[in-house]
Amino acid sequence: MTLLYWLLVAMMAVGVVGAVVPGLPGVILIVIAIVIWGMAAGFAGIWVPLGVALFALVANLGIDFLATYLGAKKAGASTWGQVGAIIGLFLGVFGLLPALPIGGPLLGLLIGPLVGAIVGEYLYRRDFKLAIQAGVGIVVGTLIGNLIEGLLAIVAMVVFLVTTWSQVMG
Repeated sequence: MTLLYWLLVAMMAVGVVGAVVPGLPGVILIVIAIVIWGMAAGFAGIWVPLGVALFALVANLGIDFLATYLGAKKAGASTWGQVGAIIGLFLGVFGLLPALPIGGPLLGLLIGPLVGAIVGEYLYRRDFKLAIQAGVGIVVGTLIGNLIEGLLAIVAMVVFLVTTWSQVMG
């Protein structure tokens, strides 16, 4: 039972990383790990951490959209900039940006959305200064959203550990 517990905690740690890094499963891994532990432990004392994890999961869905939207709105970005950021994210993650022979997907996660947002805004407005401003706004909003999502994932994992520690460690 202890081995299962630590495997599930490791799975949750991957979920915390996934909450911050786009393209990786995040809080859903934490929810799945809690449900597996609940099945193994007879769902004793698991409702609070499960509720916290489900709240974090639902909140993360809204935070993704809201943080990017508010960052874009604050910077005056158009839909073109937002779409460009999404395209840039995918191109950056898969290493398709020509400027990324080194660094791979992690560097692409940072550079791709910025370049994509700038290109999208420039195509729409034909003003390079506004394009850079909008691109930075979108990226800052996304990064703040990812930070909040990561914090929610950490909270869900800590609540699980605090409420189940005595079941495992006695």
